[in-house]
This record gives sequence, structure tokens and C-alpha cells, in this order.
Amino acid sequence: MTTVTIDLKDRKILYELDLNCRQSNTQVGKKVGLKKDVVTYRIKQMEQAGIINGYWTEINTLNLGYDVYRLYINFQDTNTAIKKEIIDYFAQCKDAWAVLSVKGPIDLDIMMWVGDSQKFQTYWNNTLDKYGKYFLKNTISILTGGIGFKKSYLLPETDQGSDRKYFVLRKFGKTINIDEIDYQILNELSTNARISLIDLASKLNCSSQTVKYRIKNLIEKGIILALRVNINSDKIGLKNSTIDIYLKDYTKKKKILDYIEKLPNVEYIVESTGWCDIQLEIWVKDVEQIMQVIDDIDSRFPDTIRKQDFWMTKKYHRLRMIPEMSKADFKS
Repeated sequence: MTTVTIDLKDRKILYELDLNCRQSNTQVGKKVGLKKDVVTYRIKQMEQAGIINGYWTEINTLNLGYDVYRLYINFQDTNTAIKKEIIDYFAQCKDAWAVLSVKGPIDLDIMMWVGDSQKFQTYWNNTLDKYGKYFLKNTISILTGGIGFKKSYLLPETDQGSDRKYFVLRKFGKTINIDEIDYQILNELSTNARISLIDLASKLNCSSQTVKYRIKNLIEKGIILALRVNINSDKIGLKNSTIDIYLKDYTKKKKILDYIEKLPNVEYIVESTGWCDIQLEIWVKDVEQIMQVIDDIDSRFPDTIRKQDFWMTKKYHRLRMIPEMSKADFKS
């Protein structure tokens, strides 16, 4: 894919939109030192160039009462048609959060929302009956939380700041029940987080004040974690990669996490059970850069790590930020 050169002002605009894509162009302009019309023009140019692929919402579905299971699969004895059939099978599941092909120690990564563990077990048993002979290995991991970081890699080192934490994904207290209007708002914002209040209210057939209040309430309750811009990283010469760290000395885990949090190109630290001990999502220019990160972690923490793996995202087959819900799912 051909990369597009963007200047520092464009990078600052992207950075601000990722912190809150619902802020106005006037607000963005004040922060990056540009007039509103110039910001509007630059955003439009980046959208037309395919650098900006839309705006989305980070939703804490753990607070809505869902567990998140992650399925790691290695294929065997397959061909192109069988692989496509299996991928389509997972992508068509209404409980699937993400389905992606990867290059590395696994072939397929599936994230699923689970509201009923018994229902999932039935689904998984049926899956194995249907496709188990094509799975060389399969592992189920449970996502327990994570930390999201600001896109500091867009900025010069002098502007990145020391506090890179953006949000925490974790279940806080009791499950929060939402009604159908809240769900409709989340459903719209999940794919178009920059939609105006007037347009959103028109879609939901309610007042813009009601929508504004409900969005504010969803943020305060920890359901909406972030309102972000979807950046096509390939266009700016970056690749999404994941590093899995398996520890030998667990007493050093916090020190490793403290170090990782300072790396400007780390966007997520994922907390889970049943897979590796530390997992981080990172943006890199090439494989050489990710190997430098791995070697650096090894050298800084000798006799601490059993092994590190990395994998690169090849293609998303499904990405939906909120479970599909019906009227039966809503509680008063």
C-alpha cells in the first residue's frame, strides 16, 4: 500500500481526534494552533486520502455484564476454501467482537462476548464437531481487562508527555443495565462517533438534549471509555503488531509493565488468563523495529522472561464494538 506523507499539524489533529473525536473543529484548532476552516480542510483531505477511515467508540462491555473469551486457532489440513468457510462461520456469529487473520504463532484470533458460559460451551462444542479436525491447536483465553494509551507515536518526543494512559478497561462493581435508547446510541456511536447530536437524535426519534445527557451518563458510568478516530496505519507507514510475553520471574511483572507503559508506540496492554502473562499491542514500521523492542525488553529484564512471541495483523474479517442485542436483553 502506498504511504501518504502528513505533516506535524496533521499528526496533531489525528492525536486530538483520537482523544475525543466529538470535540469541534474549533476546539481542535485551538489545541493545534490552526483556524477552524483549516482544521476542517485538513480533516477532509485525510478522509479522502484514506488516512481517516471513520470514527468509533471504545465501549466497556465488561460493565454491561459480558465476559470476553479469546480463541486462538492454528489450522491444519486446510485449503483456501476451508479456511474461508471457517472464517465466515466465526464472522457471522452475532456474539463475535473481532475475527482476524494473523501472521505469527497463530493463524486466527477470535474475540467473543459471552453472557452465558453454558451457551458458549454449546457453541464451542458444535464448532469442534464441525471444524475441530482442521484445528491443529486451539486455546481459549479470558480477557479480564486492559489499559489503553494515547497515540503518542504521532507526536515528536518533546510533545508526548509522561502520562500516556488513556483509559482502563475493567469491570467496575455491579453490572450496569442499559435500556433500548442507550443501546441505540452506543450502536450508532460504535461506527460513527462523530455524528452530530441533531442527526443522532433524528435517528433515535428523540431530542438532542436527551441524547447529550445520555452520552454524558454513559461516559460517567464507565460504559463509553473513549471516542476515537480510526486511522489507516498502513497509509502512514505503520503496522499493527502484538507481542506476547511469557514470564519466568513473576515478581518482575510490575517493573516490566511500568517500562512498557512508557513506550510511545504501545497502544494497549491486554490483561487475560489462559495465554501469555503480558500482551501488548504496538505500532511499528517493520519487523526489524518489533525485534528491537523484544530485544530491548530482554536486555532490560535478564533471567525474567521465558520467551516472547510476536504476530502481525493481516486482515480483519469482523469488527463490532458492541454485542448485538434484542428487546429481550433489556432490563428495566
